[in-house]
Amino acid sequence: MSSALRKFGLLSLILFANFGWRAVAQDITANSAQKPPRQTVMVKMSDGVEIALALYLPTGSPPAPALLAASPYRLDNDDAPSLPVFPFRETGPIAWYVEHGYAYVRMDVRGTGRSGGEYHYQDQREQRDLYEIVEWIASRDWSNGKVGGIGQSYYARSQWFMAAEAPPHLACIAPYDGNIDTYNASAYQGGIPGGYPGFWFNYVRGLNLSPLAGKPRELPWDYAYQVGIHPLFDDFWRERSVAARLASVQIPVFSIGVWGKVDLHLNGNIVGYQQVKGPKKLLVLGGSGVDAAVAEYSSAAFHERYVLPFYDWCLKGRQTSYVSEPEVRYTVTGSQRILTATSWPPPNVAYRKFYLDGQHSRSVTSLNDGHLSTEPPLKDGGQTTLRYPDPGWTQSAGVASRGPDDSLDSARRVLTFTSEPFTDDSIIAGPILLRLFASSSRDDADFMIKLFEQSAPPDAQAQAENQPKARFLTKGWLRASHMAVDPLLSRPNAPWYSHRTRQPLTPEKVYPLEIAVMPTASLIHRGNRLRLEIANSDSPMVEAIFSHPYNPDQVGSYNILHSAEFASQLLVPILANDGQK
Repeated sequence: MSSALRKFGLLSLILFANFGWRAVAQDITANSAQKPPRQTVMVKMSDGVEIALALYLPTGSPPAPALLAASPYRLDNDDAPSLPVFPFRETGPIAWYVEHGYAYVRMDVRGTGRSGGEYHYQDQREQRDLYEIVEWIASRDWSNGKVGGIGQSYYARSQWFMAAEAPPHLACIAPYDGNIDTYNASAYQGGIPGGYPGFWFNYVRGLNLSPLAGKPRELPWDYAYQVGIHPLFDDFWRERSVAARLASVQIPVFSIGVWGKVDLHLNGNIVGYQQVKGPKKLLVLGGSGVDAAVAEYSSAAFHERYVLPFYDWCLKGRQTSYVSEPEVRYTVTGSQRILTATSWPPPNVAYRKFYLDGQHSRSVTSLNDGHLSTEPPLKDGGQTTLRYPDPGWTQSAGVASRGPDDSLDSARRVLTFTSEPFTDDSIIAGPILLRLFASSSRDDADFMIKLFEQSAPPDAQAQAENQPKARFLTKGWLRASHMAVDPLLSRPNAPWYSHRTRQPLTPEKVYPLEIAVMPTASLIHRGNRLRLEIANSDSPMVEAIFSHPYNPDQVGSYNILHSAEFASQLLVPILANDGQK
């Protein structure tokens, strides 16, 4: 590795978070060109089904620790270059780990690639396969008996399951960018059906039908169809969720999340870290979404800085830099800072209440231009109504619209509530809670929430009715009939919904709703404002593959109350002491 890459550290990762995958493209390309020797073996499981493994073994060394990566993306595709155009390349730098004395074991999960059986999306049998493969690896003469989990996204979810299965020779996991409950993370966020499962499964079918090498493989069992017929958190989803099982995990866990993956994996990395009981640390980095996360994890420099010290400590018994690192490290988006803490959320936060207000902020063009006030509302504070679908919404753009300058505008055709300018730089760090008092014309209502840091517009821009610049912070979701929470997984200001039953609303009755807005860490600059957006849908142009389809039953209206009796409010964690421990 070049000396420049050896110096890749904190500053480079901050630059990566701001500028995306290009900052590490040279590193990724160099790593992609390396192709270590590979042998493919078939391992018989306890039920007789054979599972395919690709073995990458270090040469001329004593028995080595092993890293296990499991997914349905086909080991035949692992020679494709590690570039963001191939988002399935989530193994990390295989050759680089082999060079550092690790055996790398790549597994086609049951029913995919070269493995036998039928694919059923992380069901109990797939989970049991992980246990048996870990123990098979530990029994090989090239293994030192210690196995660690590795990989991003599906590979990371497999790691969470490995840990819950507790094979005796699994020594550690390092799940990067991987959720712990697909129902909550993408299939039914807040109980609202999402479009991602269908997109993802069609993509996986394509990877298996058109591999880089090997024969086409059909996946006849239809995951997307199964998602559609299981709208509640029933036995189908309980089997495929690891969230409630993580409290039994005792091995070391290094959970690495990405703020930019709020739509899919972020909360899983955070809650997974909170749930496990063994030695654990949390790292949450920046990044702007899928492409940036894939590029980051493909970079050998990233692994050298963060992940290798963890594996060397757990699997080789070395005293590395990982030992002395704080338990929690997290980037502050909108800044050039990485902060540390003894736990997540950071202990030194104080929640500030912003009350929804019917007054006008006079800072943004929206359906209502509401206000966020630090003062409680008046007795006659009134209410704000959203009638949906709005005439300005379209199938292609959803709730977004075009502004006078033809830019895509998320605020113009939704409800907004905007604060006064902040008088000091302030860091938001932790989970955010929106307490709404609301009524609906129907027996249900969908709430899709977004938070932005809104800049002050130049006078000329304000006069032209162009929107002020705004930086996205985070989002949340809730279908009101799914308001019941799970007390075992919920934490202060971070409700976890149970989704076990649907509780229809009584039309026009006021309900108190607690809407979980996903955690973030972000700097709100002095003079800028905090903007809350509320709608009952989102935008395929803005959310892309994570958008939610608009269905025929989404016709009606809901009222958001903001009076002294029904004081709707946003609870925001503000870091004290300038972010120091």
